[in-house]
Amino acid sequence: MSDGFSYVLVFLARVADVSLSTLRLMLVFRGQRLLGSLVGLFEVSIYIVALGFVVERLHEDPITLLFYALGFASGSYLGGVLEERLALGVEMVQVIPHGSGGRILAGDLRQQGYGVTELEGQGREGHRTVLLITVERKRLPQLLATLREREPQAFVTVLDTRRAIGGVFPRVRKGK
Repeated sequence: MSDGFSYVLVFLARVADVSLSTLRLMLVFRGQRLLGSLVGLFEVSIYIVALGFVVERLHEDPITLLFYALGFASGSYLGGVLEERLALGVEMVQVIPHGSGGRILAGDLRQQGYGVTELEGQGREGHRTVLLITVERKRLPQLLATLREREPQAFVTVLDTRRAIGGVFPRVRKGK
């Protein structure tokens, strides 16, 4: 096997196993342990083969280690991109509108299909309506854009939600 080909192979193997590692962790943290374990099987198999290849050639061709490390760095980046694109799971969005328009905003969001729970809160400047919205991560950017447009001065927090059971989630229309 030529040196150039072996460098590319080591690099790609490392990109694959680190990307799979990110995917595995995401699945396990989201409660999909069985699927995460299956991904882990492939991840560790690729890792061991790549590591064995590099260790075997380390004394005669130390440049292989450089491609191994570059593959790790690239796999970390690609894994992050993959995690963002898949956007598995749900998020809890808490919204505290600046003025007294919380109920109106809640109604508008409900018309758009979001499940909104209204709570009464007490802040430094008096009574406030607190909106709780659980949204699929894939739809989070759309919700945040709506909130920025409708209530640019609202205080918005996004909390990672490990699991949601029941509730109202907007229907995703096919083709969108």
